[in-house]
Amino acid sequence: MTSTQNHNKAVVRRFNHEVIEQGDAISFQTLMDADFVNHAAPPGADQGADGMWHTFQNVLRPALPDLAVVIYEQVAEGDLVTTRKAVTGTHTGPLLGVAPTGRRVTIDVIDIVRIRDGRYLEHWGITTLPAVLQQLSTR
Repeated sequence: MTSTQNHNKAVVRRFNHEVIEQGDAISFQTLMDADFVNHAAPPGADQGADGMWHTFQNVLRPALPDLAVVIYEQVAEGDLVTTRKAVTGTHTGPLLGVAPTGRRVTIDVIDIVRIRDGRYLEHWGITTLPAVLQQLSTR
C-alpha cells in the first residue's frame, strides 16, 4: 500500500470521527472538496457538501444524539477508499418520520470515497437505514 493510500484512509477515518461523530463544522469544511458530489444522495436531494452536512446535522444527530461510528475495515486502491462501518446510537429523537423509540440502533454502511488532495471529492454508499426505519416503525 502506498503512502498516499494510507493518507487517504486516514482522511476517511478523520471524517468519520470528527465530522459524523462529533459534528465538527471546521473539519467538515477542511475535508470537503469544492467540487464534491454525493452520488448516494436520495433523488431530489442536494448532492453537494451542504446536502451531506444537512443529513448529519439535521437528520442523524438529532435522532441519535449519542451517535458513534465503528469502522470495521478499509480498503484503498488508487484514489478510492472503501469503508465498512456501522453508525450506532439511541433513537431518542424523530428519525425521518419515525417517532423516538428509545431503542439502540445500528445502521450498517459501506462507503466508497474518492479523495483528491486530502479532501472528499466523490461519495457512493449503501446503508441499512431503510430496514432500520422499518424495524423502528413496526415495533
